[in-house]
Amino acid sequence: MMISSESIQAAATRIKGKIIETPISFDPVLNVYIKWENQQKTGAFKIRGALNKILALEPWEQERGLVAVSAGNHGLGVAYAAKLVGAKATVFIPEKTAKNKEEAIINYGATVHKIAGDYRQAEIEAQNYAVKRGATWVSPYNDAQVIAGQATLGLELIDQLNPFDAEACLVPVSGGALISGIGLAFKLNSIKTRIIGIQSKNSAYFHSLYHYGTMKNIVESKSVADGLTGGVEKNSLTIPLVRSMLDDFILVDEDEIEQAVAYVWYHYQVIIEGSAAVPFAAVLKNKISVKKPVLIITGCNIQVDYHKQICERWKDSF
Repeated sequence: MMISSESIQAAATRIKGKIIETPISFDPVLNVYIKWENQQKTGAFKIRGALNKILALEPWEQERGLVAVSAGNHGLGVAYAAKLVGAKATVFIPEKTAKNKEEAIINYGATVHKIAGDYRQAEIEAQNYAVKRGATWVSPYNDAQVIAGQATLGLELIDQLNPFDAEACLVPVSGGALISGIGLAFKLNSIKTRIIGIQSKNSAYFHSLYHYGTMKNIVESKSVADGLTGGVEKNSLTIPLVRSMLDDFILVDEDEIEQAVAYVWYHYQVIIEGSAAVPFAAVLKNKISVKKPVLIITGCNIQVDYHKQICERWKDSF
């Protein structure tokens, strides 16, 4: 399934002025570009897809109420967009969702349902709820409008890096909407840069889908990259997109992710969440062999005390 250049341009027009054009910088020591999407409204890239989807709905679709599932950041994007259009949002979250993300979703005016079990269980319950209530379902990844919204980050990168001299783009992967969107934006603009997906070993669902075509043997355990946890919906639009567009897909472990969170704090004085740190983890541990990659730093929504613990634990590493 191909998402057109027109739908991506329409997304860029639709959300323009409602999101931040986040900065990009170059670190000559690591020889990397850094796209600081952690500075986005709601503290994460997810607002791009949620906003595009919700703004593209007919008024009657908005009025039926919006339902989403989230490990945190998509829920924030949906809650923010719902408030913008005056719609009611209901967000289902797994029971282990970070408290700060849950509170932020509520603060934007959404109703939160906390579900016993993992992300996939929360997704099933959310979808059932949407069907029963006749509400509008806003998937975090399995939706063409959401993917087109995330693709605007790719368009932004192309504008900011001119000429586009990054050899690769390193992107955190969960449901695959962001990396699919960036891949489409690059392809439609004839950008030949390699696209590399990165995920935690503790929740390697999409990594397994990419390399082996199945998620059957994956056993998930707790990860500091909580936003990248959870399985992928069967027949998701993102599965063929990711499998056709990525050049590689690699895993990082929990210690590597924590070290990356601490590195970003000690070297740039910037707070990022574990999910956003996986590209740095890959670079710092020499898991990729490309020069001058661009690292997509996806979010900053981490508990303050948890961030402090991580940085304290790894302070002697730098």
